[in-house]
Amino acid sequence: MPTLAHPAVSDSAPWYRHRWPWLLMVGPAWVLAAGAATGYLAYSRPDAMVVDDYYRQGKAINQDLRRDRAAASRAIAVDLVYQAGTQRLSATVTAGGRPLPGLVHLRLVHPTQPEKDLRLDLLAGADGSITVPLAAPEATRWGVQVEGGPGDWRLAGTWVKPATAPQLQLRAQ
Repeated sequence: MPTLAHPAVSDSAPWYRHRWPWLLMVGPAWVLAAGAATGYLAYSRPDAMVVDDYYRQGKAINQDLRRDRAAASRAIAVDLVYQAGTQRLSATVTAGGRPLPGLVHLRLVHPTQPEKDLRLDLLAGADGSITVPLAAPEATRWGVQVEGGPGDWRLAGTWVKPATAPQLQLRAQ
């Protein structure tokens, strides 16, 4: 009866000359490499969602709700348009349908990497319009927060892929 061993390798050859031990070691080797890569990623990129001062931030939620209600009572709206060709962000701020001039704080919050967050302090003109240069944002789901200069009102929303879906309307609810 013929043997299944490789014709160039006899049964009396040392173990490392046979292919089956090597083939059986490939699976555990892949698992060790994947585990090392996962461990490196877990160690080098800590979770940004966990905060140390969670109690203080929890108390600040009431202030945020107050600012959201203030925006709703004043019927504040912000229309954002990203122009990919000129890499400019345009915004119009209105209160009750009329332009709202003054200082506006705009935050674009990356969902997982806080070092990519953008904070822009902008000055809306008499017609409520703002235009600023802005490099093309990463194609992801950005959190958007717009606040009044003194922090008396706030609007928040989500902007998915600003370069491909260039318009976002934030309305107080």
